[in-house]
Amino acid sequence: MGYDLSVLTAAGLDIKAGLGYTGGEDKYVSAVQRFYKNHEKNVARIEELLMAEDYENYMITVHALKSNSKMIGAATLGSMFEELENAARNRDTGVIDSIGPIAMQLYDTLIENLKPVGEMGEVRAAGEISAEEARRVAAELLTALDDFDDELSKELVTKLSGYPFRMTQKEKLKEAAAQIDDFLYDEAADIIKEIVPAIE
Repeated sequence: MGYDLSVLTAAGLDIKAGLGYTGGEDKYVSAVQRFYKNHEKNVARIEELLMAEDYENYMITVHALKSNSKMIGAATLGSMFEELENAARNRDTGVIDSIGPIAMQLYDTLIENLKPVGEMGEVRAAGEISAEEARRVAAELLTALDDFDDELSKELVTKLSGYPFRMTQKEKLKEAAAQIDDFLYDEAADIIKEIVPAIE
C-alpha cells in the first residue's frame, strides 16, 4: 500500500533512515503511529520520574525514546534522548535540567507535526500482531519452553517476531530464537521475560 509520506518529511523525519530501520512503508507508518500514540504516556512518565528523582527508571524511559526516535528517523531527537540517558546513568542532573526541557519541547513539536499520521486509520503491516496478541503469544511461548516443546517454541517465537518491537528487543528475540535452536530453553525463557514489558 502506498502512503503519502510528505507529511513525515515536512515534520523533519528522515524517511530513508526510518524505512531502513523498519523494513517497509507499512511497518514504518505503523511505527510512527505508535510513537505518536505513546507521547502523552511518555511525557507523564518522565514528569513523574523527575519529580521522584528516580533517575534509574528515567534512564530506561529515555533509552526507549532514543531507540524509537532513531527508528522513525528523528535523529536529532534521538541524540538528545541519548544524551539524557547518559546523563541519567551518571546522575548528572545539570545536563538533565538543561537539555531535558529542550528535548521535551522538540518531542512535543514533532508530535504536533505528526498529527495527520497519528489520527489516520491504524496501519498494521502484513504479519504484524497487536500488543494483546503479542502478550498472549509470549505467555504461550513461556509455557512451551517450560515443557521443552521445541517445535511449538520455534513456531511461537516466529509469531512473536510479528510484534513491532524496538531494535533492542528485536535483537533479543533473535537471541532467544538462537537459544531455542541450541535447546537452551531456560536461557530463551529469561530473554522472553525480559522483553515482555516492552510490549505496549
